[in-house]
Amino acid sequence: MRLVMTEPVEKMERPYARRWWALLVLCLSLLIIVMANTALTVAAPDMTEDLGLSSADLQWVIDGYTVPYAALMLLFGAIGDKYSRRGALLLGLGVFGGGAVLGYLADSAATVIAARAVMGTGAAMIMPATLSLLAATFPRGERAKAITVWTATSGVAIAAGPLVAGALLEHHAWTSTFLINVPIAAVAVVAALVLVPPSKAAKHGRIDYVGGLLSVVWIGALVYMTIEGPHFGWHARALVAAGVAAVGLVLFVLWELRHPRPVVDVRRFTDRGFAASNLAVALFFLAVFGAFYYLTQHLQFVLGYGALETGLRMLPLAGAVFVGSALTGFLTPRVGMKWTVTAGMVGGTAALALLTRIDAGSSYGDLVAPLMVLGLAIGLALSPATDAIMGAFPESELGVGGAVNDTSIELGGSLGIAILGSLLATSYSDHLSDATAGSRLPASTLDAARDSVGAGYTVAQGIGEKAQQVAAQAAGATDPQQAAQLKAQAGQLASGARQLADAVGSSFSDAVAHTSLIGAIVLGVGTVLVAVLLPGRKSAEPASRDAEEKELVGTR
Repeated sequence: MRLVMTEPVEKMERPYARRWWALLVLCLSLLIIVMANTALTVAAPDMTEDLGLSSADLQWVIDGYTVPYAALMLLFGAIGDKYSRRGALLLGLGVFGGGAVLGYLADSAATVIAARAVMGTGAAMIMPATLSLLAATFPRGERAKAITVWTATSGVAIAAGPLVAGALLEHHAWTSTFLINVPIAAVAVVAALVLVPPSKAAKHGRIDYVGGLLSVVWIGALVYMTIEGPHFGWHARALVAAGVAAVGLVLFVLWELRHPRPVVDVRRFTDRGFAASNLAVALFFLAVFGAFYYLTQHLQFVLGYGALETGLRMLPLAGAVFVGSALTGFLTPRVGMKWTVTAGMVGGTAALALLTRIDAGSSYGDLVAPLMVLGLAIGLALSPATDAIMGAFPESELGVGGAVNDTSIELGGSLGIAILGSLLATSYSDHLSDATAGSRLPASTLDAARDSVGAGYTVAQGIGEKAQQVAAQAAGATDPQQAAQLKAQAGQLASGARQLADAVGSSFSDAVAHTSLIGAIVLGVGTVLVAVLLPGRKSAEPASRDAEEKELVGTR
């Protein structure tokens, strides 16, 4: 009997032999769900022209992915813990791939939005599964290093999305940016079956479905509110969503406090380190997603780069993420996460502060330093913060732990695009109004130009084309007086087009600087708060993990 018991104990303590290959599969899965969002930023102009999307349509093409993605992660993380984390990953990849096929076949705004929602649902299964499988597969001593690789992948995907999409758009339609996900998802499914060990919680009671559904309601309503209100005005739908989010959050907290096995123990947020780590992740992605949102527009519209050129010019961010990740892997064990996370947030604040120097005369060279500092900051801060969040959960709740981390990412990113995007639009409109004061252009033309930087350049281009048409009429006129009048009119139109284009560029550059200042202030205040909340170095691992550290990783 004693010999029979010895073999399982040895297996429990022996790390999974192919764990680094498994990590490669998890990172590949993470890569495509992050790239699905960032790739759309360069595909959006072609999609808008082909399908005739309105600004509201385009906004929901982008955010149709975000709402189910953020809302469903906690529930799917708990389900994966109980039944199968690898199963959740495989199912998520299948759903994500199916949504990508639907997007490839789409011929209307409604179909594209539906496809993005399906992809977001698949991503909500994949994202927490990648982190929970990572934590379950790697022994505690190697987990921080594995999470560093995972975080670096996320940072690289932010910059790689525009690059891949830009390369595809050089020779293919915008639908190719959807279809490219299908073979990658298929490869990830096969590789996961071969390389990723099956895993589920060794001890897991009944799932708290009521708590899970309440989390879907309040998170979904909150994300919807942050999208709808700033972009489309605080009308009835946005206000109802705000009320639902508030009531849903209160009910969720009350229910979780009373439930014997809550979907997430909200008492964990009273722990300073855990709360500060989640705050750091959320604030960081607020800054990163917000900055990424307006920097890609600046590169494309103001500086005139194409889709592929824009992707290439985001590469300094990706390279700096790798450097930052290497640094945090070296520094965190020596100085503690409090210092690396704080240093990363200080770096992110500095990157946004550098962007406040952008003006009408700025070139790409003025963006390189902020991109590199921001990438370095991502690598420094996010790995130790994510490791701290995952370290607060026992083996039976690794999926929920991954979902909490990823929900902080999505909420931060949604708020960043909504808040900073709204500030950007308002600032651009105000600056353009000042720059065109006294212009002879019709009010309706100026109103259209104030809608967005893309609309502004489109209006200016239209005026320029009209000038060319009038000039052609002048050249063909037989009456000298009429020819002179037409020539003068063409000159006025051409001058107006140049003046409007210059005003649009300078106004958007000023809006980028103003929005970056607000972002720097928000992240700076958050940095101080996180630095105060984060505890110093602790000699012991989180108590919640000690009791279960030696449990079997691949239990069925």
